[in-house]
Amino acid sequence: MNAAEYAAAQWTRATGAGLDPHEYRRVTEGLESVADWGPAFRRTARGYVRRAEDAGSRQSAGQHLLMAARWFHVATLGPYEGADRAEAEAGAAQATEEAGEAEGTRAGEEPEEALGVAPAAAEADDALARALALLEPGARRLSGAEFTGWLRGPVDAPGTVIVVPGLDSAKEEFLDLAAALLERGLAVFAMDGPGQGALRATTTERADYHHVIGQVIDALGATRVGLVGLSLGGYYAAETAALEPRVVATATVSGPFRLDWAELSQPLRDILVQRTGGAEAARAFTDQVDLADLAARIEGPLLTVDGGQDVIPGVTNGEPLARLAPHGTYLSVPHGDHLLGNARPDWLPVLTDWITHALTG
Repeated sequence: MNAAEYAAAQWTRATGAGLDPHEYRRVTEGLESVADWGPAFRRTARGYVRRAEDAGSRQSAGQHLLMAARWFHVATLGPYEGADRAEAEAGAAQATEEAGEAEGTRAGEEPEEALGVAPAAAEADDALARALALLEPGARRLSGAEFTGWLRGPVDAPGTVIVVPGLDSAKEEFLDLAAALLERGLAVFAMDGPGQGALRATTTERADYHHVIGQVIDALGATRVGLVGLSLGGYYAAETAALEPRVVATATVSGPFRLDWAELSQPLRDILVQRTGGAEAARAFTDQVDLADLAARIEGPLLTVDGGQDVIPGVTNGEPLARLAPHGTYLSVPHGDHLLGNARPDWLPVLTDWITHALTG
C-alpha cells in the first residue's frame, strides 16, 4: 500500500478523531512513503504545541494542546510504530547525529528527521494532560496496575461513563465522544488499558478485560457506571457487562462479536501480534474474543452500533450481540464505516442521549 492509499484508508478514522480534514490532506499529500506517516504527524502535532506556548489565553493554549494530542495519537497508526520501529529508530538516530551537526539547529530542539524516536503515545498522553490542566483544572488522573486515564465532569454527576478504546486506539482518539457525554451532565473516565495508549510500551492487551474495568470501578467509587466501547473496545465493554454486575448500561461502536484468526487479514494479524506480545499470544487472544456464551448474561440495557460498510474479514459485527442480549438494541448505519467517522450525526447524538437516559432515567 502506497502513501496515498494508506492516507485514504485512514481518512474517516483520522477526521472522526477530530483532525481538520484540510490539514490532513495537506500533511498526507506530502508523504513520499507510508514510513513518513509518523514523523509527519508528529511534526504537525508539535506545531500545535508551539501554538499553545505562544497562545494569548489559557483557553486557546488548551485547545491547541487537545489538537496536538489528537495528531500525536494518529501518528501511532503509522507503520514505523509497529514492526518497522527498530529500523525507523536506527535511521532516526543517525539523522539526529547528522542534523545535530547542521548549521542552525538550536540547543534542545529535535530536528525533524528525529521525530520518529520518542513514542508518540507518550507525547499524546502528555499533551492531553497539559490541555486538561488549562481547560479543566478539576480533572483527575487515576491510574492503577493496568489502567490510566482522566476523570472529568461534575463530582455530583448522576452517572459515570467509562470510554473503552480498542486494539490500536487510545483515550486521545475519542475526545469528541467524551465532550458530548460531558455536555449531557455525565462524568467521563477516558482510559487506556493494557497495551493501549500510554500503557502500550509496558503492557500487552488482554481479552478478559472485565478484570481491568473492575479495577477502574473500584478506583472511581461510582455507583452508576456505564460503558462505551469502540472497535475492539466494544468487545471489552460487552465482555465486562456480562461479568461485572456494577455496570448499569453498555454501548458498543463497531465492536466485534467474534474474531476468526484464519480469516483475519495479515495487517490485522500483525497488529494483534504486536499488541498481545507474540504470535502464540495473538492466536490465543483471538480465540477468546467470542461473545456467543456471554451475550445472554448482559442484564442491563445494551446499544450496539455498526456501520453497514464496516466489513472486515474474520470479524463478526455486533448484530448477534444485540439480538442475543436480553435488552439489546441494534443501530445499523448503512453508509457507516469502521468507527463510523463518516457518519457521526447518525449515531453520536443517539448513543450519548441513550446512555444518559439509561444512567439517569
